[in-house]
Amino acid sequence: MVARVFIDGAAGTTGLEIRERLAGRRDLALIQLSEAQRKDAGARRAALNEADLVILCLPDDAAREAVALIENPAVRVIDASTAHRVAPGWVFGFPELEPDGYEQVAAARRVTNPGCYSTGFLALVRPLVRAGLLPADYPYTVNAVSGYSGGGKAMIAEFENAGAPDYTRAVVRSYALTLAHKHIPEMTERCGLRHPPVFSPSVGRYYRGMLVDVPLQLWAMKEEPKPAEIHAALAEAYRGRKLVEVASPAEIAQIKTLDAETLAGTNRIRLHVFGSEKTGQARLVALLDNLGKGASGAAVQNLNVMLGLPETTGLV
Repeated sequence: MVARVFIDGAAGTTGLEIRERLAGRRDLALIQLSEAQRKDAGARRAALNEADLVILCLPDDAAREAVALIENPAVRVIDASTAHRVAPGWVFGFPELEPDGYEQVAAARRVTNPGCYSTGFLALVRPLVRAGLLPADYPYTVNAVSGYSGGGKAMIAEFENAGAPDYTRAVVRSYALTLAHKHIPEMTERCGLRHPPVFSPSVGRYYRGMLVDVPLQLWAMKEEPKPAEIHAALAEAYRGRKLVEVASPAEIAQIKTLDAETLAGTNRIRLHVFGSEKTGQARLVALLDNLGKGASGAAVQNLNVMLGLPETTGLV
């Protein structure tokens, strides 16, 4: 059976990337609206209720409104916005994160895509908190940099349109200085933390790719975990997962620098454990594409799992 899929908000950065990944697939039929139809409430409502699966690529309020328009109980939803990431009744769309994650996503009617930054943070920290290697009440910090495509069309214009009044020549720009970034609630809740981490994101002058860095003072933790134990726990947690890689100790020993663009254009995430037993410190670093495993690629993976298809169908 060919599943009918409607991307609501297909003209945005995430929606366009999802459409690109779904283009040409014979196991899916895309419901597409013209420009005029997208602005017609009746046509949009009909598309939302005719689809087998809807992917929302909308601002938060618009995503909530779209869900309210769905009256057909058979319609399944993937929301790529922030609107439902900690909402009751929504399954977190990071199937590799929990031991039963694939089963949860496969059975779900409502799936919320993770944020790009939180995908990196959770991939690194959640399995370690779950295993008891890292404490839930530790004062975590997260340093990260993303390509400017993560900010959508407005930010892309800031970095690319030299004639625009808000054009910037910044090489690296820090933001979320109010300590209230929209990914923090899901980082906290989905990781099982008692306190929100201090999150320091930046945007760089490049289009796509992301680096998420979690520094740890292991000596300050009650159990004083060793870097080797942390690596072993991550390797075990993601054993056999096709889109999550954990760099081996031999590979780590050869790495001198990390480039945030390393996985640009892919749908994978790569995890690294850098540590010093002498100082009792570690840095956990995730590399991913903010538009791949951090957004559109994750949505397509969730779609595949929900429809009972191989999870990497249509993905690089």
